[in-house]
Parts: sequence; structure tokens; C-alpha cells
Amino acid sequence: METLLYLGCTVPIRNLNYEVSARLTAKALGITFRDIEEFGCCGFPLKSLNVEDMMVTAARNLALAEREDLDICALCNACAGTLNEVAHQVRTNPEIREKINRRLKPLGLRLDGNVKVRNYMRLLWEEIGIEGIAKAVTRPLNGVTLAPHYGCHYLKPSELNVGFDSPEVPRTLSDLITATGAKVINYPSLLDCCGGGLLGMSEEVANAMAVRKLQEVSASGAHALVLVCPFCNVMYEGQQKKIAKSTGIDLKTPVVYYPQVLGLALGMTSEELGFKLNRIKPKELLEIVEG
Repeated sequence: METLLYLGCTVPIRNLNYEVSARLTAKALGITFRDIEEFGCCGFPLKSLNVEDMMVTAARNLALAEREDLDICALCNACAGTLNEVAHQVRTNPEIREKINRRLKPLGLRLDGNVKVRNYMRLLWEEIGIEGIAKAVTRPLNGVTLAPHYGCHYLKPSELNVGFDSPEVPRTLSDLITATGAKVINYPSLLDCCGGGLLGMSEEVANAMAVRKLQEVSASGAHALVLVCPFCNVMYEGQQKKIAKSTGIDLKTPVVYYPQVLGLALGMTSEELGFKLNRIKPKELLEIVEG
């Protein structure tokens, strides 16, 4: 299948290992990613300031995809949720559709809202399936224990994710990890927010929210915390040393992206999958897998 890859703002700057591993694993599973250079911000940062400006910003990307007659796969949960929400509003609300198209007209664009937007995990779940992934595994991650982190925007807006997963009791990421042969742990703070939404307002509060999960994952014996959102990575990996310094807690919790885990199970090397870009190296995990 062919789909447009939407990188958003954070991935190309801070999370190249996410992009590299997503591209490699998609190709291995028969998914063709196409790129559009004109893609811009999804609009999410504008939502609390001006909803219409947010929607027009998102709509521009959707209109570019509609012009190509292709759906969108986003690596960032917030990007996927924002684009999906605006596509739904344009598709179901004629008044909003007309207002947005008036502002898109000077750009030579028009949007009907027919573009389907999914995050990479949902794309894998729906297009490849758990059985398909398990069959593609050439190096099962036996002996590896991983802790999933879904993130707040993974299943938002929840009404647009009906039939995919439950926001209260999610299981899709855990099942995707299990398909690689790794063991998944459950832990009390599984559904907790990373704190990233507060980082620009209060670093102290944001760090306090992140530290609980890092401690629990470390105490659980998991070899790594598995993420699917670049901004969650900012908190759990990018802020981890700051959190350890400010709290006096010894934190060395490896943080990896699901496509990196999947790539290892598909027989790819840690070098190919960008593990050298991981700030906190999952040394024990890689020793188990690669020896």
C-alpha cells in the first residue's frame, strides 16, 4: 500500500531515530511512504490561541494530501489527532468546510475532508495486522521485557478511534510489542500523561509527572520504555538527566520507539535503526538481541 508520511515539526529535529526506523520497517512490511515537501505544522500549538487558525493550518496539509489522492500516516500522536479531527469537522460540517475553503482558496487548494489520517501504529494494526507482523518476524525478541507508553493523544479524539482501541483500557501497542516476541509488562502509571503539555509553563511540574513512570519502569525490570510519540520522548528521554539531577533519583531508564523494537524483530541491526541516536542506550536489550 502507498500512503503519505507526515513527519510534523518535532520528529525531523529531535527524533531522527523514530523516522529512520519507521521508514525501514514500513518498507519491509510492504508499505510505501511518499513525502510531500510542502507539508507544514499540523496546527496543534495554535489550538489554545485560535481554533480557526489551527484548523486552517491543519486543513492545508489535508488539502495537499487530497490533491495527491492519498491518505496520511503521522508519526506524532498529536499531529495524527489534530489532522484527523479537522478532516472530520470539514467532512461533517458544511459551515466549517466553507469557511476553511475560503481561506485555502488563495493558496489554490480545496478540502472536502476525505483524507484518512492514522498514526503509524494504527496503520500497522489495520493494514498488516498482528498476525502479519508475527509472521514477518525473523528474530523473535525472546528474553526482552518492555513497558508500553501510549500517550494522551494516541487515541484522541476518542470518537474517531471507535473500533480501533479503547482509551480507557488500550491494548494495541501491547499487542504490537507482543507480536515481536517480547514480553509486555503492565504497571500502575501506564495511562499517565508524560507531562509534556506543561513543560513550557512549569518544568518542575512536568518533571514531577514524568518521574513516577520512569521509576516504575525501572523497578519493574523492563529493558526499556516503548514510545510512539516524539513529545513523550522529550519528557522521558530528553528530560531524564535533568529529572535525575533535580530529584536526586538515580534514573537510567532506556527509552525506545516501537519501530526500533519492530525493526530488531525483523532482523535489522541497531545501527540501521538509529539506536546510536538514543540518548540512554538500551545496552541490556541490545545484548540480548544482538549478542
